[in-house]
Amino acid sequence: MPEPILTAVATALATKAATGLYELVKRRFSKDEKAVATLEAANPGNPASIQALAERLDTEGRQDPAFATELRSTFEVHQSAGGTAVHNHVGQVAEGAKVVQMGDVHGNVNL
Repeated sequence: MPEPILTAVATALATKAATGLYELVKRRFSKDEKAVATLEAANPGNPASIQALAERLDTEGRQDPAFATELRSTFEVHQSAGGTAVHNHVGQVAEGAKVVQMGDVHGNVNL
């Protein structure tokens, strides 16, 4: 049975919100069609798919401790950033007004 952190990682991967984490795992799994299928089938609404992915991550981590370390550190960075979600509420918008919702911006924004 995988550690609870791997279940949390699998859940984050299933939402595909943690892009760097997802890309890391996808690269790792790229040579194994079944592993890629497990990653892509993971769905937060399907606990069995999360468990299958967590078990696969556990297996990969046991085979390659460097991957396990990188996976955990990438997940911790994602967690410490609080994810990347931005939540805005717009009550009223004047005619012709522009509403923009975005996460991190590196550079200029022109509207």
